[in-house]
Amino acid sequence: MFDRSAMHRPSMSAERFAALGESRIAYIRTIRSEEVAFLCAEAPLLAPGHQVFVLYAANGTPIMLADSREAAMADAADREIETVSLH
Repeated sequence: MFDRSAMHRPSMSAERFAALGESRIAYIRTIRSEEVAFLCAEAPLLAPGHQVFVLYAANGTPIMLADSREAAMADAADREIETVSLH
């Protein structure tokens, strides 16, 4: 018989669990250059019609902008951040 009361309870808050890996895991997503202005107020103004690559923290915060996937991957490696694929 399975005794649920014997199960170990997590000792981490939901907020802390959500932030787990946030500074060590990231993903890269392509966006159109016209969308860059919506990332943050300090984002550079780019000519429309180009594809750019954004390195995002695990929580969705943009970290950096690049003109190639390779440049975004290199920046992640320099920051010792592991990139993961989104499916």
